[in-house]
Amino acid sequence: MSGQSPNPDYRTLIEPTRVRSVVYHDPQIFEQELERIWHRTWVYVGHTSEVPNKNDYVTKSIGATPVLMVHDRDGKISLLLNKCPHRGNQLCAYRQGNRGTFTCPYHSWTFANTGDLIGYAYADGYGDADKSAFSLGRVPRVGIYRGFVFGSFANEGPSLEEHLGGATASIDQLLENSPEGELELTAGFLQHRTKANWKFMLENETDGYHPAFVHGSVFQVTDSGIGKLYGPQSTALTRDFGNGHTEFDLRPEWRRIGKPLEWFGTSETRFPQYVKAMEQAYGTERARRIMIDGTPHIMIFPNLFIAEIQLFVLQPIAVDETIQHVTALQFKGAPELNRRLRQQTMGSVGPAGLLLADDTEMYERNHRGAVINDPEWVTLTRGLHRERRDENGYRIGHSTDEVPQRAIWRHYTELMTA
Repeated sequence: MSGQSPNPDYRTLIEPTRVRSVVYHDPQIFEQELERIWHRTWVYVGHTSEVPNKNDYVTKSIGATPVLMVHDRDGKISLLLNKCPHRGNQLCAYRQGNRGTFTCPYHSWTFANTGDLIGYAYADGYGDADKSAFSLGRVPRVGIYRGFVFGSFANEGPSLEEHLGGATASIDQLLENSPEGELELTAGFLQHRTKANWKFMLENETDGYHPAFVHGSVFQVTDSGIGKLYGPQSTALTRDFGNGHTEFDLRPEWRRIGKPLEWFGTSETRFPQYVKAMEQAYGTERARRIMIDGTPHIMIFPNLFIAEIQLFVLQPIAVDETIQHVTALQFKGAPELNRRLRQQTMGSVGPAGLLLADDTEMYERNHRGAVINDPEWVTLTRGLHRERRDENGYRIGHSTDEVPQRAIWRHYTELMTA
């Protein structure tokens, strides 16, 4: 294991302000991550708006494990393992659909979308076998917070609300931008495959130190003022919510400017129907505050990234390969806003988008650099001298400080050594 024992002491690999490069590229460490993180903690799977009707389903994953998110015939949201218990065949190959049963293409075993075995071909070959012994595997715990569906392979552990902690406030902030308080993920997902370890993405999503450099050309070409939010003069903050959840909080900047929809790079006069709907829903004063604050920029450990106008889901495939699933945020009751959200998503992270191309180049360069053993540590000291606590007790720092990265590795160490 690259000089490490089969069961390394993670406290010798990870310190409060530095991490050994081997943690990013060692395949045995990756396998332990699947076991100790992805199969123990709560992992974001999907959103209830993706399966709005009875018998709707969509294929998802928890880590590298394929699952079916099903709105079953009983009206419940279930997470079933996408594997026939007979000979292990992939049960469903379609990305999404509506069906009350699933039939394995190999030997025609048929299951209700509750996971129960209904029957098998040539049943006489099984005599009086108990069908209940051959139900589909399922994720033992399913939790839903305001439409966001999480699953945990651990039979016991903290509740979803305990896991999310302070991050629930950011989800609430997101949904306030809908006149009806709901999200609808109806724009479809793009998939971006990256030859890099998943933790580089986890660290980067709330990193305010890189945008001015990595995305500088994009800001210049588009004549965008966003780049100024990531510089020494910015009043924006980085935040550690605990449990590995981190935030890049731009609200101090938007409140300083004081203009509704400035966070979206536009003005309220461009969206009169949306503004009217928001005022009717929340009242004039509160609607204005919501439209000034905008949507959050938060990474919910280990795989859900809400990035103002988009939602990303990380799927680790191998130690050096990750898929990012991304879709435009869509707010119920906001067709004007949704149209522009789709357009901006395609422009920034679509097939020809520039922002994700910039980041992906950095992820892959990071991974190539990680296998170089000298120096063997990466450093996470930025802003340590000015890190402090906010009014809620959460660690915060300047927008360019590495508060989020230190937070991620503290929680990672707890999970890997539990």
